[in-house]
Amino acid sequence: MSKNSYLRKQRYSSLNRRKSRSRLFPYLMLVLPLILLWGYKEIKSQLAPPQAILVLGGSTKREKFAAQFARKHPDIPIWVSGGTPKDYAEGVFTDAGIELSRLHLDYRAVDTVTNFTTLVDEFQAQGINKIYLITSDYHMRRARVIGSIVLGSRGMEFQPVPVPSERSPEPVEKVLRDGARALLWLTTGRTGASLPSLGNREP
Repeated sequence: MSKNSYLRKQRYSSLNRRKSRSRLFPYLMLVLPLILLWGYKEIKSQLAPPQAILVLGGSTKREKFAAQFARKHPDIPIWVSGGTPKDYAEGVFTDAGIELSRLHLDYRAVDTVTNFTTLVDEFQAQGINKIYLITSDYHMRRARVIGSIVLGSRGMEFQPVPVPSERSPEPVEKVLRDGARALLWLTTGRTGASLPSLGNREP
């Protein structure tokens, strides 16, 4: 290839690159503000502290863990959904030095999906936008999927706080089943808890 041909090829390539960049520029100007807005909201979300603690019932270990956790966050209320009987639960938190005025025991839930659906409107009414979510580590994956759908439908966020255990994570089938139930609630207001094939009373 001659020197002139090489130079012409280089100029042609450079011209094409400039044209490509100029065509992309309007799209970048549209997308960039969205990226910046998303980044701002993400940072703001990370910096904003949760306003409440939600403990999913199903294990006394979760309540004992939550009582100690609540001592480190003394200014926010605590909800226990579907936990141990009232006298026992109050004793756990009292022994940890937690004032019972902070504690809300709710026994309407029959499973993990209803842990969220029975309380989400109450959280919203109280202006709670972000919570600490406490449950066992093996149960957290399912809880996160349900929470993302149910709490997310009200513009709420959560920060997972797993309770250590020696159990393996739950099977994916449970996660998918309860994710589908959460979507059912989102579209119909029903959780499917009364249906034998969908409902479950396990933690």
